[in-house]
Amino acid sequence: MNKQTKIYIAGHSGMVGSAIWRALTAKGYTNLIGRTSKELDLRDQKAVSDFFETEKPEVVIDAAARVGGILANNDYPYQFLMENLQIQNNLIDTAHKSEAAKFIFLGSSCIYPKLAPQPLKEEYLLTDSLEPTNEWYAIAKITGVKACEAIRKQFGKDYVSLMPTNLYGTHDNFDLQTSHVLPAMIRKFHEAKENGNAHVTLWGSGSPMREFLFVDDMADAVVFALENKLEENLYNIGTGKDLTIKELAELIQNIVGHEGEIIWDAEKPDGTPRKLMNVDKMKEAGWEASTQLEEGIEKTYAWFLEHSENYKQVKL
Repeated sequence: MNKQTKIYIAGHSGMVGSAIWRALTAKGYTNLIGRTSKELDLRDQKAVSDFFETEKPEVVIDAAARVGGILANNDYPYQFLMENLQIQNNLIDTAHKSEAAKFIFLGSSCIYPKLAPQPLKEEYLLTDSLEPTNEWYAIAKITGVKACEAIRKQFGKDYVSLMPTNLYGTHDNFDLQTSHVLPAMIRKFHEAKENGNAHVTLWGSGSPMREFLFVDDMADAVVFALENKLEENLYNIGTGKDLTIKELAELIQNIVGHEGEIIWDAEKPDGTPRKLMNVDKMKEAGWEASTQLEEGIEKTYAWFLEHSENYKQVKL
């Protein structure tokens, strides 16, 4: 890939998009394009078309989405379905029509059935029903995967989908109403520590198992997909290792230095019992994650401490 190739990163200011931007810059790519949601509303088909006509990106990396945890997905099903469909459909279709040579679509492990065999393989897609608490987001993302697969099949274009496991890292969202489990725990333990080591209440039983990938590793996988023509249309991106939510809580509690009690609210939903990715395909292609979970959480907590006062989504 030519280092002057014009690359548009949709969602470049978010956690994933900014990590991709940093990774590409570090690799010497100099022709990167980004627009904030105020500058370009990706739900607006005409605005997206006009942008592509003006900028003519050669590569599109779709890291833009409406995201959130169980609570947000459950409370706003229509927005999660419709806005994500609008965003990705506009990007995929306009990229195709404007002859963009490459498209990298980023999704989520929630596209796989709730009770699919573990670890999750790419071929398990659409073999059973989804987890109800995030099916709206999942259905949108499945549609994106299939749209890229259809373009690849019908037109022979290099459109590929990468499905990351649970992502975390610097520039994460720490708003307790909309954040995912790991950043929410960091904030809860931090605030409890600051409040005299008060107890921390966490949702569910603590028994579900989850896999977590540091966002810089995800960005590295995107760069790998950019610089290599992958043979298939769908690849899982993860570590291939998981732990219980209880073990995660205790790890974060230790890193933050909180010494209070953890209370598990069993009345709240656990979500999917287990979500572990089979990452054999990506390993065979030549890429694997390198950041250990403890190291990644330490980096994330350090970033949180540095930005907690001026990071707009953290209201401490």
